[in-house]
Amino acid sequence: MSAVVHLAGPGRPGPNLKELLARVTRGDQDAFCKLYDAVAGPVLGLVRRVLRDPARSEEVVQEVLLEVWRTSARYRAERGEVMPWVLTIAHRRAVDRVRSAQAAADRDERVAAFDEVAEQVEGLLEREQVRRCMRTLTELQREALTLAYYRGYTYPQVAEVLGAPLGTIKTRMRDGLIRLRDCLGGA
Repeated sequence: MSAVVHLAGPGRPGPNLKELLARVTRGDQDAFCKLYDAVAGPVLGLVRRVLRDPARSEEVVQEVLLEVWRTSARYRAERGEVMPWVLTIAHRRAVDRVRSAQAAADRDERVAAFDEVAEQVEGLLEREQVRRCMRTLTELQREALTLAYYRGYTYPQVAEVLGAPLGTIKTRMRDGLIRLRDCLGGA
């Protein structure tokens, strides 16, 4: 069983949209209000089917109806009825919004990918600079810093592994860190 749907209510014909649009073209705000009431529902339904977001859909409907107000003089009765003309504007605007959102998402994705690559490159460059600066240290400084900073040894453990007094290890590590700082360009 199928039901008949009347946009203007059961059994009542809707307003003459061509007449209303002609009056809108002349700047008749009352006619625009009536046109708005007649087309806003179908426009919202179409836009919501395209966008699937109620808030964005309502925003687009407002843009569409504002465009109808501004461009009503472009309507040509010989080319078709008012409702399809308005719905075409609505569909185009909704599709534009979807494309715009997709383009923004694509841009964000490209930027994120670029940022990730930039971070990786920066990390590689920093590691290479640290390696280069580590090669400028004495053997004892390099071994002590490697054990402490890359392997997690404490000062006493470093002294034990290297067979050097604790005070000597602390001095060599301090001197090595100063040389690394200077080589890496730190203050």
